[in-house]
Amino acid sequence: MDSKPTIIEEKPVPMFEVKSELTKVKKRDGELNYRGQKTTEYLDVFVKLGPKKGKELVDEIQGLEIPRLKEEHIYKIVDVMPTDVEGIKLILHGYTLNVSKENMKKIVDVVTKYAS
Repeated sequence: MDSKPTIIEEKPVPMFEVKSELTKVKKRDGELNYRGQKTTEYLDVFVKLGPKKGKELVDEIQGLEIPRLKEEHIYKIVDVMPTDVEGIKLILHGYTLNVSKENMKKIVDVVTKYAS
């Protein structure tokens, strides 16, 4: 018998969604295991938006229809919430993706609206 799990699908998940799911698990089970608790502590510090506002921000960035900007890039932007073009550049630097300065400015304008 093969005891190694097989990956069926890989899908990016924003931190606000992970926090929401962990909250549901905690309500259901009464408490989280060690990793779940540590993850919750981390997310409490770094997640800046609730599920509703986070989803609105994701939808608004997707609505900009920026070429080649994928779901994983958008989630990373929402997780970090950069409020300047330099922050967007730093996030997207790790990907083979070119986004114009004009489009980066549009993203910053949208994120700044939710950051305050």
